[in-house]
Amino acid sequence: MNNRKWPAGSSSSGNLVFCSSSFKRQPARVLIVDALPPWWSDTRVVICDALDNFLSLACGLYGPCRIPLFSLYAVSRQQECLLPFVQVHGNLARLRTCVEELRSIQGEGYIRGPARGGELLLQTVLDSLQQFKQYMRHTSTGNPSGNNISVEVTVVTSQPGQAIVHQLEMGLKDADLASLKRLLVVHIYSARDWSQVGSLPEATRTETEECLMLGTEVDMQQVENNVFSMETVLKAWLQEQGGDREHLHLLLPDRLESPVCVKCDMQERLISPALIPLSPALGARTESVQDFLPVSRRSASQNPPQRLKAIKSLRADGVCESVMYGLPLVLCPTTCWQLDWDEMEANHNLFHALCHTLRSRDLFLLLQVEPVQRSAAEGSGVYSHYILQPSPSLSLLLKPVVSRELLLPCSLPVSNQDPVPDAMHTIQGCLTQLDEEFLFNPLSVSSNLYQHLRSRGLLSQPRYPYRLQPLAAHREQSQAAEGPKSTGRHARQNQGRQLGTNSRARATVAPLPSSSSLSSSVRPPPAKASRPALMLLSSSGSRRAPPPSQLDKDSKDDDFVVAQ
Repeated sequence: MNNRKWPAGSSSSGNLVFCSSSFKRQPARVLIVDALPPWWSDTRVVICDALDNFLSLACGLYGPCRIPLFSLYAVSRQQECLLPFVQVHGNLARLRTCVEELRSIQGEGYIRGPARGGELLLQTVLDSLQQFKQYMRHTSTGNPSGNNISVEVTVVTSQPGQAIVHQLEMGLKDADLASLKRLLVVHIYSARDWSQVGSLPEATRTETEECLMLGTEVDMQQVENNVFSMETVLKAWLQEQGGDREHLHLLLPDRLESPVCVKCDMQERLISPALIPLSPALGARTESVQDFLPVSRRSASQNPPQRLKAIKSLRADGVCESVMYGLPLVLCPTTCWQLDWDEMEANHNLFHALCHTLRSRDLFLLLQVEPVQRSAAEGSGVYSHYILQPSPSLSLLLKPVVSRELLLPCSLPVSNQDPVPDAMHTIQGCLTQLDEEFLFNPLSVSSNLYQHLRSRGLLSQPRYPYRLQPLAAHREQSQAAEGPKSTGRHARQNQGRQLGTNSRARATVAPLPSSSSLSSSVRPPPAKASRPALMLLSSSGSRRAPPPSQLDKDSKDDDFVVAQ
């Protein structure tokens, strides 16, 4: 993956840029932070640190635009728009300034009950929707695709979540919500108020059910009061939010009817490190040994070996394959000729013992690569991590593993119920028709790659870049173009031209002379066909021929006229 080509898909210009990718239907994002006292003093550091980390990641990603627009509101004793709708790409400095402004809001004081806070949050939601309509009306002029974008509003609060949800649902019954894709209330709770989460009076529940029947629905998510939980809420914005159609059709064979089709959606588990602008890369490239070795300006013989430090042993059944990425590398004991036989044998025994111990105990190793700090401006660098797996042969398998920063939320439910009997019977019937192998042999799998490459090679034959002509015809054209004044030059070149008369045709554009021939003071005559003199362009754009005296002078020094 060439990540240098990615930034072309994003833009920091004033107009919206809708990427033609799977992320083209991403909604705009509005974050409303409840900074009302006294709850704000407990959540201010958590929310601001999580928001700062998330925006640093979102602004630095290559690839398609995952957050087309972002706006930030703060609700303290009054509502305040800290950041109107802006694009995320290229705006890290401005976004961080708004986060620091949010951090500066004081958390001391008290308000007159949660009703006042719910009213301010409702007015802020309505104001954000109005601001979004005005922004889209202004930027969608001449851009029909701009009308397809929607907005998702996230309210972060420490007030009782159900009460806030109820107030928002009742207050939005008569509002225009055509552009609103989703309204989410994130309730941050601490250990001391967990027992109160979910409590709602019976009368309020009845009114809420009536409001849901009218079509206004507000989702609620409860998270702990820590930075990682809040980051997880924000990172859900980076996942594909289309939902217009299913992503994948899984076909299973059926003996009597057409194949059974299981329709699926796909979800990213992590942010690919190839989308992070790092040098050296965060373990993103493992296509070859050279991609893994440390990058240095010194020669290869002077580069020290890459050092991986084991920091943890892991149970094999406790490692999820979805957190690994990239291509694996196989490790085997070294056969470096610079080692003596005793050292090589001792190293071979240690490697064998490591493989045997990991396999017998069913363990993996977690390894850490220390970063190479190039300058003080780059800070402490980035730590890459790998998983080391034993194999049945005398070898180990090295796989890159994701870190906390690149994980995306993936809370898939665990089903404790038995499948429906009819569906169970259908799937079992499909699977019994497949051949079963106890050992996978990749030689039995063919991708039709050779045939595809041959077809592409035959269809895209390269065209010869030069126009070929018989030598005699080319000579006549050259003489007619240069005229009688350049006859002396042709006489001086006859001897060299006759050296190449064995060739049937020549290119009309001669190759450039090498640097060594240009620097030589005495050279033999060029053994190549003559060609018309180059026509220089004047400042006015019209063509003019160089004076004959200049041509004669150039013919002595070189056969080329270079136009600067």
